[in-house]
Amino acid sequence: MSKKLLLVRHAKSDWGNIDLKDFDRPLNKRGKDNAPEMAQRLLKRGFNFDLMVSSPAKRALTTARFFAEAYNVGEINLEPRIYEANTTTLLNIVNDLPDDAETVVLFGHNGGLTDFANELCDGDIYNIPTAGMALIAFPFDAWKMVSRGTGELVFFDFPKNV
Repeated sequence: MSKKLLLVRHAKSDWGNIDLKDFDRPLNKRGKDNAPEMAQRLLKRGFNFDLMVSSPAKRALTTARFFAEAYNVGEINLEPRIYEANTTTLLNIVNDLPDDAETVVLFGHNGGLTDFANELCDGDIYNIPTAGMALIAFPFDAWKMVSRGTGELVFFDFPKNV
């Protein structure tokens, strides 16, 4: 079996309230439209997954909830280390994923996600836009085997990619 990791950047957030902490920023209208749209694109591809892992930041978790609703999934695992994570931290999170999950969706933030995607598959993604997603496949049975350059980019999609 192989492992598949879908990296999803949170949808567009609302900067309207300057008193809110970054962690607490909600999605704006465009974000609330794009997140379910991207979940529907995945469904149309026939994409399925075993586990959802999200940053607990409001905008990432709200994005994850739109995907969970589209897939009728009740559980989203929260991983606080995803918030403001660099590539080393993201790799540690992936290496700690349970091996019984073949396909995992990870909801997070930039610049960490774009850098991480490029590091995993020697990709050439300039930027994962808000609500963008990159699927990376690995030829391993264990998440601990995932490391720099071991993945292959299966697809990269984002709301304006029509």
